[in-house]
Amino acid sequence: MNPEIADVQWKPLRELLETAAKGNPFYQQKIAERGFDIATADEAFGSFPFTTKAELIEDQRRHPPYGTNLSFPIAEYTRYCQTSGTSATPMRWLDTPASWAWMLDSWAYMFQAMGVTERDRVMAAFSFGPFLGFWTAFECAQRIGCLCFPGGGMSSEARLRMLADNEISVLLCTPTYAIRLGQVARKTQAVDSVRRIIVAGEPGGSIPATRQRLADLWPNATVLDHYGTTETGPVAYQLPDEPGSLRTIGHAYIAEIIDPETTRPVEEGDVGELVLTGLGRLGSPLLRYRTGDLVRRGSSIAPSGRCLDQLLPGGVIGRADDMVVVRGVNVYPSAVESVLHRFREVVEFRVTHRSSELEVEVEFDEDTADVSGSIADIAEALRSSLLIRVSVRDASPGALPRFDMKARRWSSVG
Repeated sequence: MNPEIADVQWKPLRELLETAAKGNPFYQQKIAERGFDIATADEAFGSFPFTTKAELIEDQRRHPPYGTNLSFPIAEYTRYCQTSGTSATPMRWLDTPASWAWMLDSWAYMFQAMGVTERDRVMAAFSFGPFLGFWTAFECAQRIGCLCFPGGGMSSEARLRMLADNEISVLLCTPTYAIRLGQVARKTQAVDSVRRIIVAGEPGGSIPATRQRLADLWPNATVLDHYGTTETGPVAYQLPDEPGSLRTIGHAYIAEIIDPETTRPVEEGDVGELVLTGLGRLGSPLLRYRTGDLVRRGSSIAPSGRCLDQLLPGGVIGRADDMVVVRGVNVYPSAVESVLHRFREVVEFRVTHRSSELEVEVEFDEDTADVSGSIADIAEALRSSLLIRVSVRDASPGALPRFDMKARRWSSVG
C-alpha cells in the first residue's frame, strides 16, 4: 500500500480483515487458503485473492438465502437489498446499522463535494425497490437537514408537478430518466428550480453528448455523475468543475485498476477493470472485488482534502461483459449512446446485436421534419465513430419502452 495513504486506509483495512477473520466464513476460507498474514496486510494486500460476482452468487446458491459473507449473527442485520440482476442472478445483501451508517457518511462526503446543503430540497425519482439505488442518498439528505420528497410510483407529469410546486432544487435519478423528464417538461410543465441533477445507474452521466443533452433540457441545472452498486455501496462522485470524470472516495475505498486479462495494475491513462475494497461495510464486506466496470486510471491529485480520491477520467466507460464484437470491432453501449445523444430529435432508441450486425431503432420527436434525413445523418455518425456500418431505422411514436430506472436498450439475438 502507498505509504502516503497508509494512515487513512491501513487502520480501517486492518479492522476489516480482523473482523472478517473472526466471524466471516466466506473470507475466513480465503484468508486460510492463502495463509494471509493480517499483520503485514499493508505491504501484502496486493496478494490477497480477488472476490468475484460469480463466486458470491455461487456462495448464496450453496448457502441460501444470504450466503456465508456475513460477519455477525443474523440478528444484528436490519437492512436488506438485492442487485438488479441485469447481467446475472440477483445477489442478496444485508447490512447492519453500522454498515448502513457508513454508507450514509459516504453520501454526506459526496453531497458536500457536489454543493448540496441543508437548504436544498431533494427528490429521488426512483422506485425505492429492493436494489440499493438512491436509498442511502435519500436517507443521507434527510440526515443533513434537506427537505426530501420520495418520487416513486408516480407518472412523469406528477413528478414534474411535485418538482415545480415544491421548488425542488436537487433531483436524483438515472441519466435516461432525467432526459425523459426533461422531454416531458418541455411540453407539459416547465421547472426552473432544479439546480443539481445527480445521476447514477448508467454511464451516461460522464458521456459528453448525454451531459450536453441534459444541459439543453435542464438549462438551470448542473449535472453531476455518481457511481455505486448494491454490493459495494456509494463509491465515486463528480466535482462540479470536473465534468465527465469521477473520483472514488479515497478514505472509504481502496480502488485498484487492473488489466482484466493479466490482473496487473494498469498505468496512468490506461483503461482497466475497477477493483474495490470497501473499508467500512463490515457486515457484508468486499475485499478486492472485481466490479466488471471499465475505467481509465487518472491521478489522485485533487482539491485540498480530497487528495486520496482516485480520478477516473471519463467516468465508467462500460462493462467488460457489455462489449459486443461487430465484424471484428469492439463496440460498447456507451459509444453508441454518445453518438445518438448528439441528435436532439432522438427521443428514445433500442439496439439489437445479431451476429455480425448492429441494428438501431430510433424514435424521433414528433416535430422532426425530415426523418429520412435524420436517419441518414445518424447512420453516417455511427459509421464514422464506430468504423462499421450500422443499420438505422425509424420506430413509430411511442413504440419504444420508457425507463424510470436503468435503461435496457440492448439485446443480442442469435
